[in-house]
This record gives sequence, structure tokens and C-alpha cells, in this order.
Amino acid sequence: MIKVRHEAFMYYFRFMEERMKIFWGRYYKNPAPWTSDTILKSYKFTNVYRACDRVSQYLIKEIINQVDKTLSGEDILLNILLFKVFNRIDTWEQIKKSYPTITVNNFDAETLSQLLTHLREYGPIFNPAYIMTGSSRNYHFLRFKHERWLKMIETEIVKEKKLFAIIKAKTLKDVYDILLSCTFIGPFLAYQYAIDMNYSDVIDFDENSFVQAGIGAQRGIKKCFFKLNGYSFEDAIRYTYDHFDIYQERYGTSFDDLFGRTPKLIDLQNCFCETDKYLREKLPDLHVGNKRIKQRFKRKSNPIDFFFPPKWKLSIPRPF
Repeated sequence: MIKVRHEAFMYYFRFMEERMKIFWGRYYKNPAPWTSDTILKSYKFTNVYRACDRVSQYLIKEIINQVDKTLSGEDILLNILLFKVFNRIDTWEQIKKSYPTITVNNFDAETLSQLLTHLREYGPIFNPAYIMTGSSRNYHFLRFKHERWLKMIETEIVKEKKLFAIIKAKTLKDVYDILLSCTFIGPFLAYQYAIDMNYSDVIDFDENSFVQAGIGAQRGIKKCFFKLNGYSFEDAIRYTYDHFDIYQERYGTSFDDLFGRTPKLIDLQNCFCETDKYLREKLPDLHVGNKRIKQRFKRKSNPIDFFFPPKWKLSIPRPF
């Protein structure tokens, strides 16, 4: 049986409760501060729901749902993947200025690489949120990381028709496995990209059918549980999902969900990663690869006009 470390696990649920209060405070344009929690006021934490974060919102609204209706399913998946590799809105918008329509038929790694080589002279082109490796014997002849990634996409994904294979996949785990087979795409990125593709209508799988714990989530799980007793990190996430209401009642927390949508496994995985960061301040003596929290909270000047995959069928009231 999984053994819970209650002093830490309690803060997992308190983090979720307070982070959602912040979300709703912003959404309804209530005056700040939206929480009395000094840690959440001081440092940057992602939303409880992954789809609410700024980059995910841009992907869902501006790429998936504003896409040229003439694009094929493979084209849409390619655009999702290209955006998420760099995970930066400004990088994508610069790409689209030069190449408004990107398809599997006109995709050219060398041409895009030349543009990005120029852009990197003016600032970062990758989002630092993900650690993006670029080391491989297969692509050692290319100088820059973005060249290697683009060449890999061209060689291993476009030419090998992996996007078509994803469309024909039977499960979310199948999508993950296809992506995992590609150079540079490890377990964490394969899972994240599978979820991103699943925001579209090209594929449609239950988000609770598969989960993969990232390194940050694994640290959070190690802090929240004494022992897994032979169970996996993914089992711990499912355990949390299955016992969500029980532990909320035990710890006296409440949770105002996203327009009736309860947190899915991807969201709970994400919250373990954020709880790892939170506990570095709250319980600093609980050492599991502890490092200081790097990013301070900075309020964005431009609010998000939230939009979610239509297939979720959420009833979203407009903020007053």
C-alpha cells in the first residue's frame, strides 16, 4: 500500500485550492491580492489546469482552432509539434510571418533553420520551461540545437509518416509511444506533446487513460509519499485521482473546478511538480533534490481571454 506523508500531501491540496482562488480572482477581475499565501504571491506557479496556462491557451486558441481549414490532420499535428518544440509565442509568430502556411508537403528543415538562426541573434527562441536536449550522434553535423530538432522532425516524423500513425493510433499511450521513438523526445516531452495533440479534433482520447510523471512531478511525489511500496509514480498520480475527495475532506480543503471540469491525470501530474517547488519554501528540511525556486511572480499586463477545446463542451460564463 502507498504510504502518505501527510504533512507534505496536505500542502498538495492546499496548493491546488489556493492556486484556483488566484485563477478565479483574475478571471472575474477581482482586485489583487487573490491569496494570502506568501509563497504563491512571491513566486511563479503554473495553473492547476495545464490548459489554462498562457502558452497552452495560445496553442488551443490561435493554432488549433484558428488553423486554415484546408489543412489536413497531419498538417495540424505538425503545426502543434513545431509550436511546442520551441514553446514560445514570439518565436512562432516570427515563423508564421515568413511561412504563413506550414504543411507536411512544404515543410523544409533547412529553410526554417536559417530563419531561426537569424532570430536567435536577437534573443532566446526556446522557452526555458522545458529542458530541450539537442545532443545526438545522428545529428552531430548540425551546429545549432534548433537545426537538429527541425532535421529530426523532417527525417523521423514527416518523412517516416509518424503523424499519420498518430492519427491511426488506438490509445493515448500509442501516441506517446510513437513520439517517444523519436530522437530528442524523451518520456516527459512525449507525454506533453501527446496531450497537446489531444487538444485538437485530430485525435480524441480520454486524458485519464494514460499518464507519465515528469522529473519535477517525481520529486513532488517523493515528498508527498513516504513509500510507494512497489507502485510507480504514475500509480501515485492515479491514487491521488481516485482518493481526491477523501483527502480534501481529511485536510479541510475545497476546490472550485474549471467550469465543471474536474482535474485530469495531466493536471494532477502538473500539480505534483508545482508542489515540489512550493515545498522547497514551505518545508525546506524535506530534501528531495531541493533547489531554490527560480522564477519570481510577475503579473502579466495582458489578460487571457480563455478558450478551451470545444469538444470539452464547457459552459463558460464571461467575466463581468
